[in-house]
Amino acid sequence: MQAVQLAELLAQTPPGVAEALEVVAGFDAALAGGLARLGPRHAEAVNALAAAVGASPLGTALADATAKVAGGAIGVPETTALAGARAALLGAAHDALLARLDGALGRSRAAWQERPADGEPVPANLLAAARSWLRELAIAGWAGVDEGLASAADQAVEALWGEPRLRRLAVLLDGMAAELRVSSPVATMDRIPERRWADLWTRAVLLSHSGGRPGGTTTVSGRLLPLGVDVHEHGTAVQAQLHAVLEPNGGEGPVRLVRVAVSAAKVDTIVGPEVWKLLSAYPTLLAALAEHRSVGVSGMRLTAGGDLLWDEEHAEAGEPADPFATARVRLPDAEAPAVAPLDRHPVHIAEPVLVEGYKAKRDGTFDLGGETLAVDLDRLPPGGPLTAQLVTASTACIGLLRWDAGRWSLQPLAVQSTVKKQPVAAHNGDWALGPTDPKVAKAQARSGDPVAVLTERAGRLLRK
Repeated sequence: MQAVQLAELLAQTPPGVAEALEVVAGFDAALAGGLARLGPRHAEAVNALAAAVGASPLGTALADATAKVAGGAIGVPETTALAGARAALLGAAHDALLARLDGALGRSRAAWQERPADGEPVPANLLAAARSWLRELAIAGWAGVDEGLASAADQAVEALWGEPRLRRLAVLLDGMAAELRVSSPVATMDRIPERRWADLWTRAVLLSHSGGRPGGTTTVSGRLLPLGVDVHEHGTAVQAQLHAVLEPNGGEGPVRLVRVAVSAAKVDTIVGPEVWKLLSAYPTLLAALAEHRSVGVSGMRLTAGGDLLWDEEHAEAGEPADPFATARVRLPDAEAPAVAPLDRHPVHIAEPVLVEGYKAKRDGTFDLGGETLAVDLDRLPPGGPLTAQLVTASTACIGLLRWDAGRWSLQPLAVQSTVKKQPVAAHNGDWALGPTDPKVAKAQARSGDPVAVLTERAGRLLRK
């Protein structure tokens, strides 16, 4: 992607996006105060939400819902309608932004095709319990949440954990309840994260109706060419999400952009390069990242949203494959996956691109010759060699284009730079098999192996 294409993308926000987000922000403020005690300003915000979707199939349901909310009759159908309208507005903003990005890149995108979920329907009572708690949250508002209301989710969450097919909803509600509990009483907080909690609430409401079961998959075979890996690290979990190009065997079907995500539980003392050891169950994938190799996949499952469900038994290490060569040769013509309905939100936009023809500046931006692209240096993971210094000295960058807080930004996954007049490339996954920097490796050796120690201790406890 050349600077001129990026400049076209950055020049103007699609019409209607700012207005849609303003309506959503107004509703989020009303939800924070609680639907049971809407003042004039917040009542107007709820009505604005209904008006924004008035011409859509949601219009009638929203008109009925707002009338009942105004009268104090707030049931599950009303909260569901409000959550659906909020999701629809954010989905429309997402679609406008993504269409703008695809147009600037000249990128084709697959159309969404719903694939029926496998198996029997999930127990309705489990979903009803979740909806009941989410309704109580909406009535009380974030300002009305105390430890008692946050803990009221415990019974529903425990029941959801017992049904593997509802794991997505269970994880979401469990995490949301825990976050509210540690923030209680919320009314005493200096600042309530209205957008974040409204996002979580909306997604949970919709999942409590759909069940959140993954849809069906197709099987694919071909050559996987890595572009870059995004490492998500939390105190209790780590996930490596690879963005890659999949070339089908025999030219059957289009060359596709896909994602591969693997994860593991962790403790907060395991940080930096050590987190890669937690993913040792995926040696073929880690070798592909560290050694810049392709991977042959055979009969691996692929979701409609472009997620390749990784299975080591269906993967075989291939030949060396330079991610920058892949980005230059194969990425421009690769078909992007469709976006799942629940993921149609601006914050979910994370499109892999190759950016060249820019001038990196010390303030963490790329000068595109008329437009400035923000570079998100805060997302650089500590478990790899990619640093802010290398980014600001770079001449080419593989990254993820994101849209948040009203602007586009680039999250670097790999860069090509010149250090002491020598070309240097650094990738987030270079240390997947261990640090290649002698200083880092030596420091790691001195500090011992916390993963091995914790594993040994856990084994000892289990033997007792």
